[in-house]
Amino acid sequence: MPVARGSQMTARSAVLVGFTGVMIALVLGLGVIWLAGSGGEVEVQLGDTDFDAGQIWRISEEINDRGPILYSDVAGRSRDIILQHLGANPETGWLAFAARPFGEPRDCFFQWDPDFGWFDLITGADDTECADITMDSEGILSTGEAILSYPITIDEKNNVRVDINHDPADTDTDTDTDTDTGE
Repeated sequence: MPVARGSQMTARSAVLVGFTGVMIALVLGLGVIWLAGSGGEVEVQLGDTDFDAGQIWRISEEINDRGPILYSDVAGRSRDIILQHLGANPETGWLAFAARPFGEPRDCFFQWDPDFGWFDLITGADDTECADITMDSEGILSTGEAILSYPITIDEKNNVRVDINHDPADTDTDTDTDTDTGE
């Protein structure tokens, strides 16, 4: 029984298909190179650029009732912050600062002492020793230095927003709130 032969590719057809494939690959490669070079500088931004702490009225009331709020940095584990509100006006008097002095281990952090009206540096682990430092309600350490602070803005929805990516070397930073305590 004879076997049917399928269509066979001639040498000319094979060369034409190969040449077409090479040309398509070349055009695509040049296109990718052109697109990569024409975009300018690429800035990678992962996650939010700031931290939304919540509504000013709710957060200021909580701070008034229970003291400043410690927020743990669950992402990078290095930027724990304390959110503080001073004064009666929820629209002003916001402060955000580092939860521990520079160089202290992460197990050391400030805890609010309402009896004295300051922060004590305490340890969360039995095997960690912390420096004997306190901090006042506005972020001034007992050594006389100011702790790292973060700019705060109040957005159009009246949420407290903390710029956790603030570069401390950038001293020309405007914020939408002031820290006037109204006293």
